[in-house]
Formats: sequence, C-alpha cells, structure tokens
Amino acid sequence: MVLVGGLAAGVRLLVPPPPPTPREHAYPIPSPERRVMVEVLNGTARAGAARAATRMLRRQGLDVVFFGNAPGAADSTRVIVRRGDPARGREVRLALGVGRVVVEIDTLRRVDVSVILGGDFQASGVGP
Repeated sequence: MVLVGGLAAGVRLLVPPPPPTPREHAYPIPSPERRVMVEVLNGTARAGAARAATRMLRRQGLDVVFFGNAPGAADSTRVIVRRGDPARGREVRLALGVGRVVVEIDTLRRVDVSVILGGDFQASGVGP
C-alpha cells in the first residue's frame, strides 16, 4: 500500500498543472503603445466627481493613475496634455464628453494628461 501511495504521489508530481484561466478585469486594459496615463482632479464642490470621472475614463480604456481634489475651484473642465501627442487630450475629452483641451508640457508630473473637473462636468451618482 505504501508503494501504491508513493507511486500515485509521484505521478501527480509529473503531471503539469492545468493552465491558469484568464482573469476578467473590471475595465479594459490598453496595450502599452495605446496607454494614456491620466490624473483626475476635482475642481467642483461636488463630492465624488473625480471618482465618477475616473470610472468613466477607465471604461474607455484610459489608465487613471491618480484622482483627488484640485487645489482650487474651476468653472469649466480643462484637459491638460502634459506630454506626448495632443491627440491623447482629445481622446480624454471625448471620453468625458466635456472640457477644453490645452497643452502645458510638464514631464515632472509623470502623467500624459491631467483633468481638472469644472462646474460643467456632469456624471450620474455624484452628490450635489
């Protein structure tokens, strides 16, 4: 019996494990060459606006690496291209449905695009 048990354990070690099943992700993952790194800053008085915008952008395959509060209030949404192709800003603006795209190169920020949400930004699930 010991021999049979040892043989069964040895065979088990020789059989490779099944391949892992692919994991589902909550949001699409862009390829490295299409990756646009974005930060979202809430310049409105509405709590949760940056989180709502983050979800909108991630659903469109954009990589939001930070969201939080802007240092001050903003009347209108600004999409600021920090590095790379200005078309990245237009892609972010299209995903949000609002905003004015401007180019202000700042390679120290470590993002391709900064979004400062203004009073014109509307998203469902955002408080007053």
